[in-house]
Amino acid sequence: MTTGQAAQLLVAEVTYRKDYTEDIFVLRLKTNHPYAFKAGQYCTLGIGEVERAYSIVSAPDEKEIELIIELVHNGEMTPLMHKLKVGDKMSCRPRAKGIFTLDEKLKNHVMLATVTGVAPYISILRYYNTHPKEGHNFYVFYGGSYADELVYHKEFSDMAMKMPNLKYFATISRPTEERNKGWNGYKGRVNVLADLTVPSWQLDAKTTMFYACGHPGMIENVKEKFKARGYQVKEERFWKE
Repeated sequence: MTTGQAAQLLVAEVTYRKDYTEDIFVLRLKTNHPYAFKAGQYCTLGIGEVERAYSIVSAPDEKEIELIIELVHNGEMTPLMHKLKVGDKMSCRPRAKGIFTLDEKLKNHVMLATVTGVAPYISILRYYNTHPKEGHNFYVFYGGSYADELVYHKEFSDMAMKMPNLKYFATISRPTEERNKGWNGYKGRVNVLADLTVPSWQLDAKTTMFYACGHPGMIENVKEKFKARGYQVKEERFWKE
């Protein structure tokens, strides 16, 4: 990183941290200058010489950057982030990037996420919920191996109660394990659930966008199956480590 680049970086201070599992945690960051972004975009954060991009959970009109992070034990960045506590600081590049945003020209939006891949959808729907427009339908499929990995399950459930144009489906792929005892929702992989459910809605391919964010295998499966049926597919491929 050059001196010029370093001078342009923002300082992002951790104001909040909550751990949901041993490996999954949520951070909120406050930057030393205003940080503008579109719902669905990502920020680039750094600790020392290591930088990585992370999709933003917050809506653009929130005052802080919210992130959901999964520790990758042999990674470079997430082990450093896992050590952060309130008051610690990171660097943040001044411009958000990414085109994984809502295509408002289309009517139907089918969103699939695994674990931390849910971040851009929370941002999009938080913003849409406070800046509603006419003529959009949302179908959210949120999956993980374990129920406690579905950090935003309650928020999505609450949104679905208030938004008649939002259908929400949460699923776990290891229902027989003790850690998932008491789960009463759907069971199976998120892409399989979508493959079984979406056709019954008979969504017009010309007015429908599929979004896939999370595990690369899930993304490839969604592209293979739904592109073959004529649907458009957007993907976000940050496999964060």
